[in-house]
Amino acid sequence: MKSRILTALVLFPPVIYLIGWSPPWLFLIALLLVVELALFEFFLICRHAGFRPLSVVGYVGSAAVCMAQAAGVFTPLNPTLAMLILLILLTMAFGLRSAVDLKQYLGAVSATVLGIIYVGLGLSCLIPLRHSDPVEGRRLLFFLFLVIWAGDICAFFVGRTLGRHLLFPCVSPKKTVEGGIGGLVGSLLVGLAYAHWFWQTANLKTVILLAALIAVAGQVGDFAESAMKRAADLKDSGAILPGHGGFLDRIDSLLFGTPALWLAITLKDFWQ
Repeated sequence: MKSRILTALVLFPPVIYLIGWSPPWLFLIALLLVVELALFEFFLICRHAGFRPLSVVGYVGSAAVCMAQAAGVFTPLNPTLAMLILLILLTMAFGLRSAVDLKQYLGAVSATVLGIIYVGLGLSCLIPLRHSDPVEGRRLLFFLFLVIWAGDICAFFVGRTLGRHLLFPCVSPKKTVEGGIGGLVGSLLVGLAYAHWFWQTANLKTVILLAALIAVAGQVGDFAESAMKRAADLKDSGAILPGHGGFLDRIDSLLFGTPALWLAITLKDFWQ
């Protein structure tokens, strides 16, 4: 527990700076670093599960998706979708060349494409959220991270003290219904507190809906990563963060919460 807290304290200041005040180029570099590290761990899980992903294609493809997102923010035409379609086709082509046994072809291509979408595209949504609007983007990202952090912390402590009913025992034997509810309530309370003090331009309905969406998506992301690790018979995705496991273990909620928030903001005219 001490190493877990110490690691969080060390990472907290640079993350806050990157979210709120870093220039676009530094934000992009830091994001690319996290994407590549998380993708490395994802491919490690895939190999333990018996798949043989095309690692180089995945690393280059995920970086390309992030670059396309960045280009889309600062140019009239967003090339992200075109880049993603091209990468899927190229992955299938490279898979033909790399597959020694054609029985491995489907697994290799599927694992690689999933890695690009799950990690690369998921995290790349931070770019338009942060840079599409200089002021609102900063508020959105702080809101996103605080809601996810609050959900993780509250779910952990409520589940540890009050948890009695397992939520998905086949996926995670320690996650409980009480912990899930505690995480959702914690996310809503922190989201409302943040909006009250730092995001007064957002109405109450918007804050509640976005906080609930991020919280639920984050918990689903947590279970999704747990399911992948269990399928590969792994406890953690890595050991790079003392007390926390791997990068993928720390951002699993973010990988679902970020695109969920981006979709909600993109489609806000339909639900507001």
